[in-house]
Amino acid sequence: MKYFFLSEGWTTGRVWEFGGLWNELAWQRKPHIRRLNLSITEQGETLWLYQVEETVLMVEVKPENQAQLPIGQVVLKRLITAEQVIEHLCSLNRQLM
Repeated sequence: MKYFFLSEGWTTGRVWEFGGLWNELAWQRKPHIRRLNLSITEQGETLWLYQVEETVLMVEVKPENQAQLPIGQVVLKRLITAEQVIEHLCSLNRQLM
């Protein structure tokens, strides 16, 4: 599995795999993307942890209410491993101590 943190109020859009954009007809299903029940707060912003399957290379994210933000969309190209998530969470815990 791969992971990424996504700001509250943002949602996922298109998904890329090795062959290009995720093709639901070829895969016969949508990609597995799941928001976990774990969030962190950085600079007053809530970031939720999402889990995606290993075949996912990139994920488009965009604000749920696009009228309020000047940013239209962002493509996450560097998804992280479970070990990197744990390292990040541990570093946040050390900063709080």
